[in-house]
Amino acid sequence: MYGKCGNFDDALEIFENMPFRNVVSWNAMIALCTQHGKDQEALVLFKRMCEDGMEPNNITLVSVLAACPSPEYLTEGKMIHAYISKKGFKSDVAVSNALVNMYAKCGHLEEAKIRFADMKERDIISWNSMIAAYAQHGDTVSALEMLQQMQDDGLKPDNVTFVSILSSFTCETHLVHVKFVHTQLLEVGCDCDLIVGNALMNAYNKCGEPEETCNIFDKMPERDTVSWNVLIAACVERELGDLALQYFGKMQWHGYELEKVTFLNIIEACASIASLEKGRLFQESITINQLDSDVVIANALVNMYGKCGSLEDAYRTFCNMLYRSLTSWGTMIAAYAQHGVGKAALQICGHMQWDGLKPDQITFVSVLSACSHAGLLVEGYHHFSSITGDLDLTQTWEQYMCMIDLLGRAGMLDEAENMIVQIPFEDRALAWMILLGACRVHGDANRGKRAANYLFEVDSENSAPYVILSNIFAAAGKWEEKAKIRKLMEGRSVKKQAGFSSIELNNGLHQFIAGDKSHPQSKEIYVELERLIEAMKKEGYVPDTTLVLHDIEEEEKLDLLCKHSEKLAVAFGLISTPKGASLHIIKNLRICGDCHLAFKFISKLVGREIIVRDANRFHTFKEGCCSCGDFW
Repeated sequence: MYGKCGNFDDALEIFENMPFRNVVSWNAMIALCTQHGKDQEALVLFKRMCEDGMEPNNITLVSVLAACPSPEYLTEGKMIHAYISKKGFKSDVAVSNALVNMYAKCGHLEEAKIRFADMKERDIISWNSMIAAYAQHGDTVSALEMLQQMQDDGLKPDNVTFVSILSSFTCETHLVHVKFVHTQLLEVGCDCDLIVGNALMNAYNKCGEPEETCNIFDKMPERDTVSWNVLIAACVERELGDLALQYFGKMQWHGYELEKVTFLNIIEACASIASLEKGRLFQESITINQLDSDVVIANALVNMYGKCGSLEDAYRTFCNMLYRSLTSWGTMIAAYAQHGVGKAALQICGHMQWDGLKPDQITFVSVLSACSHAGLLVEGYHHFSSITGDLDLTQTWEQYMCMIDLLGRAGMLDEAENMIVQIPFEDRALAWMILLGACRVHGDANRGKRAANYLFEVDSENSAPYVILSNIFAAAGKWEEKAKIRKLMEGRSVKKQAGFSSIELNNGLHQFIAGDKSHPQSKEIYVELERLIEAMKKEGYVPDTTLVLHDIEEEEKLDLLCKHSEKLAVAFGLISTPKGASLHIIKNLRICGDCHLAFKFISKLVGREIIVRDANRFHTFKEGCCSCGDFW
């Protein structure tokens, strides 16, 4: 009774004070240990039971085998197996099922298969145990074959069968298998079961079908906290942060318990839409729910604040952590890297090593990214070399991409191209895209054409290389070449990604495109923009019309520059927030060079901090300067 009510200590006290114990007493206490995650205590009790002369029965053995749930318990599991063989329990179906389960969880799939094959009699649990074993080891094909053999043997799958096999589907190539199992679920009527429904939602989400995840959720007759968590995770996967937050609100309204995974999903949703206001509110909820000391939650908060543009909040959260894992340090380094604060990132890396932690492959990606964004060429080479030298690791694909980016930004295009040719990986598409971007910055049309032609071959539907090469030709005044690229795009039905900027104010997201007049306050926005442009010109601002890559008159170029989406978002922010308040802007593409110049002037004129997150990094404009140091 005490055990089922969750009061383990009282149950143990009663057990220890019993003047006489029979096999049921021992079985009950061992089972309670495993149910409460006290595996070592369960094994000690089993040993005491044997030493006291009490003969374990099949129930005892099933319970104590459950106390061997991971590879570190393999030795104990084998000892129990030897006892089972000695005492003649090998023919017991329940004990054999427990052995299959134990070996699978301890990482010995082959031994689990032997135990299953040796069984003279099997029940539904036997088949479920073996299917679960294959699923745990990522052997989807064998799990499906086992499902078919089970049905051929005359047994119908139950809810446990379906939950086990659905757990083995983890990537897009498994989608066809998810749909096959879904069809079987509909045929046998198990799709209405809550746990099966949750497993099916999770499988679709992991296999790249978040829309189907939402459809299943809508049809579920019953839902629990897990259902809501999977749904919110699906929205985050689809980069629908706003929708994820809406579902979170509904989850709260319906009174469901908020778990650690719930907050992790919501923190990620805030990061995806750069919602600093909501992120701060959720941190308060995390504190109320006493999860602020959890290192995984704290790491997610540091990451979220970094992506929302607040290095101060990120660093404060990092400093307040009672314990820091390697991931904690890496996340803080990554936040500095995104903001182009390279030297601070390297300092954090140094502190991490003084703290006794060595950088891993992921940390090195963040360090090299920080060097790239800050133009720290010497430091980047040093850290890249130390991967294979000091730490005896192998340089990864991601690390090579960072180095190519570093070389490209520094104008070392020959070295960058040579590295692309020499990298020990077949996937070079991103590398050529990085080089193409560098060619645009440094005006190397011939090399840019080489890089673009490679990209046209491997991904002809991606608009980015067409647009970048077209802009390279336009900047060089090669209008005929630009026209050919545009014609090529039309012939291949490739459409350019539309640029937009957004700003979050008063729990609402306001989005703008170039020349946008759809906003309810459009008139006030353009009045403010005209006022800003006149004030900037008096301070020495000269619009950079060379960045308008169209063969049109100068006056038209000026008009286009003034109506860029970034400028509209900033103008709206200025008329909608109190004096001195920071503005947080999101741009889905790279920030325009003229807007970058204008925001330096605006930040000084209005005495405000303007933080822009573009497709590549953060730019923090303050008192006429940008955090990137004009190296971007």
